[in-house]
Amino acid sequence: MERHFDENLQALKYHLMKMSALAEVMIADAIKAVVDRNETVIPRVYECEAQVNHMQVEIDEICLTLIALHQPAAGDLRFIMGAAKANTELERLADESINIVQRAHNLLKEPPLKPFVILPEMAMIARGMVRDSLHAFVNRNVDLAREVLLRDDRLDDLKDTISTELTAYMVQNSAAVIRAMNLLLISRYLERIGDHATNIAEIAIFVTEGRDVRHHADQKMEVKT
Repeated sequence: MERHFDENLQALKYHLMKMSALAEVMIADAIKAVVDRNETVIPRVYECEAQVNHMQVEIDEICLTLIALHQPAAGDLRFIMGAAKANTELERLADESINIVQRAHNLLKEPPLKPFVILPEMAMIARGMVRDSLHAFVNRNVDLAREVLLRDDRLDDLKDTISTELTAYMVQNSAAVIRAMNLLLISRYLERIGDHATNIAEIAIFVTEGRDVRHHADQKMEVKT
């Protein structure tokens, strides 16, 4: 029974990491559709979404099986419960990539508004946060989890910067309003991806240390040296 538990636990970790990798691909392709005006990558985003949705169901089933058959306690129980929560966060952040693609459809119908600088940087940060938050969770790495929390501030700052720039565009040129609004929404979707990754990092800290840091910013900032 113990070996069976360990095998299922490893399967749970594998599925979570695979789901995270799919989410990263979705983010990269969604932004590529916007920045490079590459419509050919859009179908792959939807294909990945279907896989993510399927994996969400599989992961929930693994979590339920582990709890029902093995009645884990202490750290193992926290990990399984955390996995179920991280599973939900991954599915939701993947949905944000679909939101980006939907805005890309609108933008591709119009000429580009401006050169892209901030959005690619936001996407890079968001992808890194997704990847590292899952690694922090699976490996119970609190230091890496706290680093993810710190990166969320940079993502918020970039979103504020692009909001200011796009607002100025809309004031100066009424013809740019629709395109600017689509870009503004994309920046918000990327920020939300970062928020979901932050939630996973907070789950990682709870699973490892048994401390809930969701509403304690001072504890989030304690990066060990």
